[in-house]
Amino acid sequence: VQLVESGGGLVQPGGSLRLACVASGPSLEYYSIGWFRQAPGKEREGVSCISWNDGGTLHADSVKGRFTIARNNAKDTVYLQMNSLNSGDTAVYYCAAAFMRDVQSMCGQALGDYWGQGTQVTVSS
Repeated sequence: VQLVESGGGLVQPGGSLRLACVASGPSLEYYSIGWFRQAPGKEREGVSCISWNDGGTLHADSVKGRFTIARNNAKDTVYLQMNSLNSGDTAVYYCAAAFMRDVQSMCGQALGDYWGQGTQVTVSS
């Protein structure tokens, strides 16, 4: 599975961005997908994850109510809609795929079998 992220960029505080993660290779049908981020000097953290089987989602407390994750298996694409962005959201965002993994462990432990190269999100005025 190869993953390619897109949609990052520079946005003002309070603005929105939508990230996309497109997969090539085997179908994502049996993979849980997660979005992770890493800011300079900080560890990689799980932002939002979506389950492979029931579509259940998990979000970090810092993004609840602001970020939404959704998947389109027909297009092998997962989206991260980010609203009300603030400077604390500035980071490189990565998507990852984990085969039949539960979202709690995937997001909580930053687990993934395959990773994208990342896309930069900068929130600044």
